[in-house]
Amino acid sequence: MQQHIIGFHRDNERHWVAELECGHNQHVRHKPPWINRPWVITPQGRNRMLGRTLNCKKCDTGAPPDRL
Repeated sequence: MQQHIIGFHRDNERHWVAELECGHNQHVRHKPPWINRPWVITPQGRNRMLGRTLNCKKCDTGAPPDRL
């Protein structure tokens, strides 16, 4: 299910995590050549992605929100 990105934070290992409108979190790593998300490395890139959508696999499986 497509959900809008409403923010970002870093996890304990300093990887970037997108905060989705549904209450779920999703890692957004940039690890070429397998995962190509260069926008995640800069604040400007992350800001440009606010409001865009990501496919939330947790919503697809009916998982409870990561945050309330």
